[in-house]
Amino acid sequence: MTPPIPADATAATLTERQSRLRWGGLAVLAASLLVVVMDMTVLNVALPDLTEDLHAGGLAQLWIVDVYSLVLAGLLVPLAAVADRWGRRRMLLTGFVIFALASLGALVAQSPGDVIVVRAVLGIGGAMIMPATLSLIRALFPDARERAFALGLWAATAAVGGAVGPIVGGALLSAFSWHAAFLVNVPLMVAALVAGLLLLPESRSERPGRVDAIGVLLSVGGMVAAVYGIKHLGKGDLDAVTFVALAVGAALLTAFVRRCLAQPEPMLAVRLFGNPVFRSGVITALVSSTVVMALLFVGSQWLQLVQGWTPLVAGVALLPMALGGLIGPPLAPAIAARIGARTVIVAGLVVLAAGLLTLWLLPRPMPYAGVAVALLLVGFGSAALGLASALIMGAAPAHQAGSAAAVEEMSYEVGGVLGIAVLGSIAGLVYRQGLPAGAGHAAEESLTGALGTPVEPAALASYTDAFGAVGLVGAVVTLLVAFLVWRQLPKDVDVSGGH
Repeated sequence: MTPPIPADATAATLTERQSRLRWGGLAVLAASLLVVVMDMTVLNVALPDLTEDLHAGGLAQLWIVDVYSLVLAGLLVPLAAVADRWGRRRMLLTGFVIFALASLGALVAQSPGDVIVVRAVLGIGGAMIMPATLSLIRALFPDARERAFALGLWAATAAVGGAVGPIVGGALLSAFSWHAAFLVNVPLMVAALVAGLLLLPESRSERPGRVDAIGVLLSVGGMVAAVYGIKHLGKGDLDAVTFVALAVGAALLTAFVRRCLAQPEPMLAVRLFGNPVFRSGVITALVSSTVVMALLFVGSQWLQLVQGWTPLVAGVALLPMALGGLIGPPLAPAIAARIGARTVIVAGLVVLAAGLLTLWLLPRPMPYAGVAVALLLVGFGSAALGLASALIMGAAPAHQAGSAAAVEEMSYEVGGVLGIAVLGSIAGLVYRQGLPAGAGHAAEESLTGALGTPVEPAALASYTDAFGAVGLVGAVVTLLVAFLVWRQLPKDVDVSGGH
């Protein structure tokens, strides 16, 4: 069994074997994150075939897409708290097993309801895996500088996963049925399980927060209701159910926060938000996830429907973002050591905004070469995301690593929901305003409904404008956050979250 790494260890005190194994352990954590992130985007490619095969109606399709993120978001906080007590390695490996078994369940899925159950169980596995990866990186790399580099690689993996998912999905669907989008997880999770048993040390909190039943109900109910409400608000469902969900979510989460503040060792260390370093890292992660997910969502539709490319070719066309994501985050810690973490984080956000603004400034019809440059800049700007992770995990004491990891993962999950809901809604609004009068209900509902009709040319041009509008709004929001981070972060902050 891999020996545990003491919480107060430094790079100098680690044994040679521990030093060697931790990089192998990082590879396991990065690979597992890659699978979970890919699973968020692969389904978008597989959904049309799945819908046709199982005769899934509109409501069933909605739940097939939504249930994964609802379950994952709801369980992040309680499962991170349980992992602090039970063992983060044990939680991670259990998540691997659940993820693999749920993926196998796609083989016996005979109805949309079966797929919804499979996706819900995948959400449970994802909620066990995602915060555990960050907590274990904190344990594997006690030295702040090395931890920042490791988290940069972790952020690069997340960026690659989001861009590679559609490519993998398109390639699998061109050769196999929609089941392959699920089954591809099985060998990857088995390999991660074996490698994790060999390479990862166990890690627990020395002062774990209490896991109380009321807190679990408040956090799970609040996150599920809030994410549900935001998703449906973004889809234009301005009905009573949506607003009730938002109100209930806000009320439950407020009650959860108040409960945590009243406890000496709470399930979630919400007092961490009083630290401006932690707070800056969280809002950087939130805005980065928001704009990147919106760009992937609207951009993939533009590539397939406006450019007329297949899902596989469209996935390949998104690779410049992955390339930028591979370069920016790993390099950021070394640059931060020279010119300061605050400067690098803000510069990363500015580059991210520049990529988004490029979409707005491109001529119409929009050339793919310009879009590729924009994607590359956005990927490179994700260097801010890697350093944000280092600040979040470094600002939290070792015994609160689970809470910090849960908050960061919630930032990504909520950011992804906001990106698709809010920026996706803006894209829909701009698209509809650009349609000629009398375009018809189908064309106003989606670009797909306008294809093959007399309004197709106007619809294609309007959707291109909508793509550019997403870039403009995303750039403005990102620049605003860059200004807030510049004002809030101490000038001499380092990648450990201290001074």
